[in-house]
Amino acid sequence: MSETIESVLKGELRRFKAYPMYRDSGVEWLGEIPAGWEVKRIRFISDSNPVASEVRSLPGDTEVSFVPMEAVGENGGLALETTKLLSDVKAGYTYFRDGDVVVAKITPCFENGKGALADGLTNGIAFGTTELHVLRTKAEADAGFAFYVTLSDAFRKIGEADMYGAGGQKRISETFVRDFRIPLPPLPQQRAIAKFLDRETARIDTLVARKKRLITLLQERRLALITCAVTKGLNPAAPMKDSGVEWLGEIPAHWEDTRLRRVLTWIEQGWSPDCENRPADEDEWGVLKAGCVNRGEFVESEHKTLPQSERPILELEIREGDLLMSRASGSRDLVGSVAVVRKCRPRLLLCDKVFRLHVDERQVSKTFAAHALNSRVARSQIESVLSGGSGLANNIAQSVVKDLMIALPPRDEQEEITAFIDNEAARLDGLIAHIRNAMFRLNELRMALISAAITGKIDVRYPTDPATDADATA
Repeated sequence: MSETIESVLKGELRRFKAYPMYRDSGVEWLGEIPAGWEVKRIRFISDSNPVASEVRSLPGDTEVSFVPMEAVGENGGLALETTKLLSDVKAGYTYFRDGDVVVAKITPCFENGKGALADGLTNGIAFGTTELHVLRTKAEADAGFAFYVTLSDAFRKIGEADMYGAGGQKRISETFVRDFRIPLPPLPQQRAIAKFLDRETARIDTLVARKKRLITLLQERRLALITCAVTKGLNPAAPMKDSGVEWLGEIPAHWEDTRLRRVLTWIEQGWSPDCENRPADEDEWGVLKAGCVNRGEFVESEHKTLPQSERPILELEIREGDLLMSRASGSRDLVGSVAVVRKCRPRLLLCDKVFRLHVDERQVSKTFAAHALNSRVARSQIESVLSGGSGLANNIAQSVVKDLMIALPPRDEQEEITAFIDNEAARLDGLIAHIRNAMFRLNELRMALISAAITGKIDVRYPTDPATDADATA
């Protein structure tokens, strides 16, 4: 934990007293717990994975919530936009109902807090991904308290170490969940702790949401700045002309509008052999993944290890100065994203989901081309193809790339525009990085408060300032 977040947490914890007496829990991760608390395995305070036969008697046309993995949000939320008929989901899906606790089985969802306390389900019933464990608390346990236990740092770190399975898709076992030993205060205290954490996590989540919105606004400002610079130039008094192209509108009179094919000399596509699902060591070869080009940045860590049984194609090695474009991606927003490789470790190979663009540098600089292709003008053209019949949903062809329309200033003016964009973008990126760091600290604080409350390190029933926690009950 960073010094900053530790000092903030200490400030938060000073609002609360410790419990009057403690005893050894006998559990290493717990340490001492308040006297009067018990330690129990989850199996003794909840039923696991209830069966759908509970709703067998309901009519088949009963609407129920349908919850795929992407609908299980971070930090405890469920997106409940989708419903299905009961007759369509009785078999082959995980069943749960309002009041149940759901926990993601798989990595990385498990480590990222993808779980929820079910609430507001259609007709109180849900079916969804089979990659969920379901807990239904018994009379002596509060579902809200049990949910925060499953969100705690200890539950997730210990569970991560216990995961099974090969490669990147590992799972926690039902045995781990059911046998995990948790602190269990008396029921009224469980409810008070859950109520406190509901309030405090909601406060932190609101702050995080505001910061996410601010990042979105700064990213939009960054994109607008780039688009204006690569289509209008830096001189607001420059004479303008109609480009005759819908995507471009007016451009400076001394600029040209041109399709990318005019300045392209070659589009190179890589290779994607079966790779080991881990980053390559320093002396190993790696193959880039589609995510290596992300909103104008090259991310060299996005690669997999080339097996020793495969010989690298040396002509596909990535070099500093390469101009890369994402050809295909799981995210439509990233298809067509472009970046110049500023620096790169050796022994990385181009994959078949990424283009390497070779341009005539007498006509256009690679950096200007990257900015032009990341502008709103280029994005509009790419998105029109992705949405139409001439392109696949998350894939663009070389012919599409060659037909992209850009505005082309003289070569020396390109350098001026590039320097301006790089300077302004770096300033905005610095602000965004600062906000992301603040979000990280808030999320650390969130986890620390959960851990301190559920393990009895603080007595949240009695804050030092009663006005701050007047609703807490014994």
